Amino acid sequence: MSRPVTLTTGQWADLKLSELAPKAKSFGYDGLELACWGELFEVQRALKEDDYCAKRREIFNQNGLGIWAIQSHLVGQAILDQIDSRHKSILPDYVWGDGNPAGVNERASNEYKDTARAAQKLGVKVVTGFTGSSIWQYFYSFPPVPQSWIDDGFKLLADRFNPILDVFAECGVKFALEVHPTEIAFDLYTAERALDVLKYRPEFGFNFDPSHLIWQGVDPVEFLYKFKDRIYHVHMKDAIVTLNGKTGILSSHLNFGDYRRGWDFRSLGHGGVNFEEIIRALNNIGYNGPLSVEWEDMGMEREFGATEAAAFVKKIDFSPSTLAFDGAFDKENQ
Repeated sequence: MSRPVTLTTGQWADLKLSELAPKAKSFGYDGLELACWGELFEVQRALKEDDYCAKRREIFNQNGLGIWAIQSHLVGQAILDQIDSRHKSILPDYVWGDGNPAGVNERASNEYKDTARAAQKLGVKVVTGFTGSSIWQYFYSFPPVPQSWIDDGFKLLADRFNPILDVFAECGVKFALEVHPTEIAFDLYTAERALDVLKYRPEFGFNFDPSHLIWQGVDPVEFLYKFKDRIYHVHMKDAIVTLNGKTGILSSHLNFGDYRRGWDFRSLGHGGVNFEEIIRALNNIGYNGPLSVEWEDMGMEREFGATEAAAFVKKIDFSPSTLAFDGAFDKENQ
């Protein structure tokens, strides 16, 4: 299959691009999904420095790598979220500013508009990321949550993201929301509602990541078929559910990597995601974009895991058949 296998770089932002690019090539990757944090890709430098994007491209070219998407998850989280002190650690200083919540929301929104412009300048057609959510904390309705509060949360998505998506449209770039807990869309039905409130505008689609669906009990393949024309990017990431009578699906306030959790992320092929069925579904819906390995596994050394994961994806990414297996017996069409 000709789909490029790329590495999601958000988990590697402790490295410089000049360090990470040759590593990724040696691991077996065809390209990188470039994170807009750390030193990897700086949005404001891309807009202000005439040669910045060309120099980023040069590093890719020198290492025989391609680029199909940039990722802007951290800033995206601050667009709809109710801002608190946690956000300071994930945002650029110029977005955090004085920490005033309304100002942070506004600066994050403006940064997303600039991210679309930077993607255009880099020659990339997809930005993956988050939206945040003003209503995530109400996922369990007690004390009872008025329906109007939920409605207002989705209305806020439309109010804040339509102006952002206008810039994406001007730039010829698409936004791929990673459907994920803590985002306005975290499962199939909330994804459907997000599309509806945005009136299905073509700039808005999804970054498909099965690891965030499987532990919720959502079949990732059903998600692909439901939104077959909105899958703008794909993350290859595994997770495992480990309910044993003591563990809980809400994970007991235990951090990732704690063996007592009811679920956790795993390196590809070491969890419960059925990637063969996902590849079959991607073939059926005609997705030919990159398969981007998002490597997260607290129990495995990351360079070993990233290398193994690249080989895993290349092995599992088979092409669909172009022939009917019993076509030789169809004399009517011969």
